[in-house]
Amino acid sequence: MNNLTRRGFLAAGAAVLAAAHLPRAAYAEAAPLALTATRRTLDIGGRAATVFGLAGPGGQGLTLDPGQRFRVDLKNDLDVPTIIHWHGQIPPNAQDGVPDMPLPLIAPGETRSFDFAPLPGTFWMHSHVPLQEMQLLAAPLIVRAPEDLTADRQEVVLFLHDFSFKTPEEVLVEIGAGGGGSHGGHGDGMQAMGSGMMGMGAMQRMDHGSMGGMAIGGMAMDLNDYDWDAYLANDRTLADPEVVAVERGGRVRLRVINAAAATVFWIDTGAARARLIAVDGHPVQPVAGNRFGLAMGQRLDLDIDLPAEGGAWPILALREGARERTGLILATPGAAVRRVESLADTDTPAFDTDLAQESRLMAADPLTERPVDRSQILMLDGQMQPYVWTINGATWGEHRRVTAKSGERVVLSFHNMSMMGHPMHLHGHVFQVVGLNGRRVAGARRDTVYVPPMSMVDIALDAGEAARWMLHCHHMPHLASGMMTEFAVST
Repeated sequence: MNNLTRRGFLAAGAAVLAAAHLPRAAYAEAAPLALTATRRTLDIGGRAATVFGLAGPGGQGLTLDPGQRFRVDLKNDLDVPTIIHWHGQIPPNAQDGVPDMPLPLIAPGETRSFDFAPLPGTFWMHSHVPLQEMQLLAAPLIVRAPEDLTADRQEVVLFLHDFSFKTPEEVLVEIGAGGGGSHGGHGDGMQAMGSGMMGMGAMQRMDHGSMGGMAIGGMAMDLNDYDWDAYLANDRTLADPEVVAVERGGRVRLRVINAAAATVFWIDTGAARARLIAVDGHPVQPVAGNRFGLAMGQRLDLDIDLPAEGGAWPILALREGARERTGLILATPGAAVRRVESLADTDTPAFDTDLAQESRLMAADPLTERPVDRSQILMLDGQMQPYVWTINGATWGEHRRVTAKSGERVVLSFHNMSMMGHPMHLHGHVFQVVGLNGRRVAGARRDTVYVPPMSMVDIALDAGEAARWMLHCHHMPHLASGMMTEFAVST
């Protein structure tokens, strides 16, 4: 997972720094990187698990240096067709990696080439077939900026996933039948509309119950709709976590990627002081703390300052509304590494129900101010029984396109009328959060924004390439049940 000691990283950076100043044509002449969709076997709790993966030259995923183009030959070594989406990147639409929009799935044995200029930051890549992503067909995509090569810090990637020994088909059947997890109550989106979108004063925190105990307008939230067999950090559980060697008093850049299908996590750095410096690959004004949350599809970059004395520091990912946790250990040479149990003593609260974390984030590189050319409201709704999730009252196939013209400043307003949160991901664009529950903000730039139950989030963007771009919830069971539409950009 690209874990280097600080001195080793700086030495490698010095060697690569010259390459960072090479003309772009020099990278264009380099051989494409090989990336393979394949099967692999993990040891999960002492039990062998066959999953999918994306194998690059140095292991799972890809890391690019400053100025390096994304020139990749993707081979499908699976026995099923697949397609890979470069989450958060802005490739030409034909390379975006969505089935039949416009290119078909990649057949078994086929190789498809990609070539575009990537955005720097913490990104990831995954199959855009929901059942395959649930089988771990996903990996980190790290694009380094020039300052990453000269910074006095060590880079560590924390790639999170949820896992079931059952097939994705079985998982979806259980969720649809209402037997997939222990919920905080079964809210019905249509009934919840009566509590009113503007009545956010009605949101009140209750004593934490078995699932984080939240109520909105007197109704219980639905948090985790499936209890997974394991929660993974870099393909491992806390029964056998990755231990990353670090230096005393060193600084770590922790790149956190939530690749889970249906799990929101809090990242807890414990005694190690941290600053949140980027979300979804885009810098924010630093925010100090030791606990930050991220929903499915989102990323966090944390600068962590380690104590001057030796020791071991667990970096934990806590499942919202529950006791399960995963993570890795940062440890100085020779330090005693104590076992961390996979279950905490108490439940972790629900994530950002009042948008308190999102409201603290301010983009370091905000959009330029300009008049809004087009605005549209997107109603997010659904319910647990029957298990159906919609955008503007429709599922995929019956959806109504969200439209814009290339170059327009567009504001999209997500109104969540359901009792589950929705991480909404827009392909092919970077947007800025500009409104939270009716209050204007100069928020973070993102590609995936979390919309809590009974909440409103407004985003602003400049419409890009004239093409059909996907807009969907990144909760995989929600996506699989139809919570997806198109952002159709015309000339």
